[in-house]
Amino acid sequence: MRNKYILCICLLGAFYLMSCSTPKMVNLEPISIRENAPGLNIYRGSYTRTTDILSTRLDLNFSWDSAYVYGKALIQGRPYFYSSDQLTLDANGFRINNISLVSKNDRQPLRYTYNGKKLNVKLDKVYTKDQDFTILIDYVAMPNKLKIGEDIASAGDRGLYFINKDGKDKDKPRQIWTQGETECNSSWFPTINDPQEKMTQEINITVPNEYVSLSNGSLEYSTLNGNGTRTDSWRQEQSHSTYLTMIAVGNFTITKDKWRDKEVNYYTEPAYASTARLVFGKTPEMIEFFSNKLGIDYPWDKYSQIVVRDFISGAMENTTATVFFDRMNMSEGEYLDENHEDIIAHELFHHWFGDLVTAESWSNLPLNESFATYGEYLWEEHKYGREAADLKGFEDLSVYLSGDRKKNPDVIRFDYADREQMFDEISYQKGGRILHMLRKTVGDEAFFKALNLYLTRHSYKNAEIHDLRLAFEEVSGMDLNWFFKQWFMASGHPVLTIQNNYNPDKKELMVTIKQTQDLSKFPLYRIPMAVDIYSAGNVARQEIVLDKQDQTFIFPSQVNPDLINTDAEKYILGEKVEMKTLKQYIFQYRHAPLFLDRLEAVTMMLQMKNDPLARTALIESFKDKNWYIRTAALSVVDKLSFDEQKAVYEQIRLIALNDKVSLVRASAVTILGKFYANQNNRDVYEITKKDKAQSVVKATEDIVGK
Repeated sequence: MRNKYILCICLLGAFYLMSCSTPKMVNLEPISIRENAPGLNIYRGSYTRTTDILSTRLDLNFSWDSAYVYGKALIQGRPYFYSSDQLTLDANGFRINNISLVSKNDRQPLRYTYNGKKLNVKLDKVYTKDQDFTILIDYVAMPNKLKIGEDIASAGDRGLYFINKDGKDKDKPRQIWTQGETECNSSWFPTINDPQEKMTQEINITVPNEYVSLSNGSLEYSTLNGNGTRTDSWRQEQSHSTYLTMIAVGNFTITKDKWRDKEVNYYTEPAYASTARLVFGKTPEMIEFFSNKLGIDYPWDKYSQIVVRDFISGAMENTTATVFFDRMNMSEGEYLDENHEDIIAHELFHHWFGDLVTAESWSNLPLNESFATYGEYLWEEHKYGREAADLKGFEDLSVYLSGDRKKNPDVIRFDYADREQMFDEISYQKGGRILHMLRKTVGDEAFFKALNLYLTRHSYKNAEIHDLRLAFEEVSGMDLNWFFKQWFMASGHPVLTIQNNYNPDKKELMVTIKQTQDLSKFPLYRIPMAVDIYSAGNVARQEIVLDKQDQTFIFPSQVNPDLINTDAEKYILGEKVEMKTLKQYIFQYRHAPLFLDRLEAVTMMLQMKNDPLARTALIESFKDKNWYIRTAALSVVDKLSFDEQKAVYEQIRLIALNDKVSLVRASAVTILGKFYANQNNRDVYEITKKDKAQSVVKATEDIVGK
């Protein structure tokens, strides 16, 4: 699942970016927030398994007026290990009409008890783990009647949603969609709420003829019922976790695509069908890339993506049928400003990490979400190069470091108060950065071979964090307990201070690194890293391992280097304070190879922009190859002298008109309006107010009006 990390971010002092939309008051239903009492000993392990659901068939009809689901569930199961004559299912807020045992030629009524949440069925006999049973449950689900604080924790737990059910909102289509994660699907069909519970499924959805339906797997056939309705039969033969089951109904246009011989379809409202291929059209290329990179072809029947209204999250990786929030309904101009390609990659990568191999418990959720987040990085790296990928990694690190540091939970944590708390910047962004560090630690070949082994060994099954470690150890031959213990099984991050000194008498360079994090709470880290030493036009790389609280590394050097670049790969997940001069940062900007080298240098030069040398270098970075740095550098304009502002005027006009990235153009337009209001910029504004990108149009309108 992709949470809505949609933030107004100040780009390192770039004050002139387009601001986020004006906040609007929204009335939300209350939400229950729970915390563990101080000193309470909590352990959230995997659920005990008593029953194994093999398959579920659902026959579904809907009452739009009452927002009811009329269902029949045919469930085939068996005892998980111990013999039993009982079946316990999760069924939240149902009306149970009847339950029967189904055999070849007969249906036998079964006794049951039901408390509104748990459905306990008395089977006809004691079954062993080798004996299957099939039961039929006739029920009515009423998700809109579930009470917050009694039946569900929040409005996001209803499981199934009727959107504009009475059709009174003329600006909003009527839709039905579901959201199962974490344990919400039991609000519309009886099942077992457990990520370990995997099943095959068949879902028969009866809908008005004018509507389209979508579910997991393949559409086997459609049957016209002669009364203005149609029943669509969807079947998935490969097993997946029960929380991944989905349905959607509404007036959607289907834009058809394909990957190899498999269907790839995009479901959008008719008004956005013209841009569906623009928004989602890279999906087949993504599938091919991930399949090749992992050495495992996309393992499901088809891949569909659907955009719905009022979705409760950013997106959800339901197997073969990902649901997206309505910000994916984009015009061409909106796409230029923010294409959400990262969300598309995130949900697709889940189809290996989360769907094919599923975390066995919510405590192990990073096995799903950290990988999906790192899938965004891998796609950026493949499609747009390391520059773009490292920007993505930097954004993830920034989200993590700007999060709530008061609690600092472990990444794999067994003491959460509420499982929904696992969906945070620890499981997503921090976990993704940890995987990047793991990749750098073992090397690319071992990293992807280990992922292949992990996925192959646990396909259509569940896994825990130690399964991942064992796969990496088996492939690499390394003992990686130290890595997993300090990064996945602990909290916090290293806080490093770095100081460099040169001794001309001994011809020695000394790099001193101190770990200043609170060691009573956080680990003393072991961090392999590279140090690049620049001198006399050459670069020498030294590999070191930081494993002490205060550690000095000594290297021979005939001259005082131009630059010492510690953590040369810029991969450390943590905070760093490094003592460098302005001259060294300028050298780093001009000579170090990585985007993050230049970004670090520009960030520090912005803090020194009262110095003419810093301003000159920042003006130079107006032409940087990375849009993020160009935008950040533009913020130096407010500190330029009159002559300096005059000297860069034409350059800023050209940026406003010609920069390839809309947010940079918008920043330049804003600068023209603020610092060059006395100049005649009408010719620029006449062009920028017709720009395809909304950010540029808005920046222009803020100056000249609509």
